[in-house]
This record gives sequence, structure tokens and C-alpha cells, in this order.
Amino acid sequence: MKIQDLLTEKGSAVVTISPSKTVLDAAMLMTEHNIGALIVSDDKIHIDGLISERDIVRRLSQIAGPVVNEPVASIMTSSVYICRVEDDVEYVMEVMTDNKVRHVPVVCDGKVCGMISIGDIVKNRITELQSDREHLLKYITAR
Repeated sequence: MKIQDLLTEKGSAVVTISPSKTVLDAAMLMTEHNIGALIVSDDKIHIDGLISERDIVRRLSQIAGPVVNEPVASIMTSSVYICRVEDDVEYVMEVMTDNKVRHVPVVCDGKVCGMISIGDIVKNRITELQSDREHLLKYITAR
């Protein structure tokens, strides 16, 4: 299965935040959209970084002060793994596992066109396994 297939199922909506916005703004956006990460972008097209719940928690554990007033740029992950719509889901799953990342932006023609999370990958894998199980049961019971 290709990443494009996953985007077709889940949608390609992407929530972005400006690097100058505060961490509180980021947390509120994540809560509003019930998501675990935001693409950091000034123009909503190119990726400047990624901010996740994990980034916020790590920063909270490092300082005693109010992290919520810091700019997103101060805690975002600036080295972001990306994928393309033509990539195999298995490849992206390996990238996520090997690099311990939970969110991978999808890029089309140099622009952000979606976001894949580990939850999307797991959901897809469960669906595939259920389908395989059903086919095997039909095969076994047809004899």
C-alpha cells in the first residue's frame, strides 16, 4: 500500500503553526484538532519543523519556568523526516520505528500535502491483518 492510499482514507488536512507562536498556542491547536503534532511553517507550504506533545513534555522536564510562553521555534524538532505519496507504507513504518518518530509529514512537489501518524500506520496494519484473516478463514472453511 502507498502513502497516497492512506491519505485518501484519512484525508490530507494538515494543521500548521507559525514558529513565532507560543507553545501554549501549539498545545491549544493540538487539543482543538485532537492531534499529537503540528507542522511548523511560516507559509503553510514548506516545513520549518515539527512540534509534538513529546517536544513539549521534554521541554517541560528541562526547565522550571513557564514553557508555555516560549516560541514554538525554541522547542520544535527542526530535523524532520518526510515521506512522499508514492512511498510504501512499510517504508514509512520503518522510518518511524528506526528513528523513534510518531509523525511524518507528506510532501508533494516540495509542498506539505498531508501528515501520517503512527496511529494511521497501526490502523492500516490492523485492517490488512483482519482482511488476511478473513481470507484465510474463507479458504479453510471452503474445503
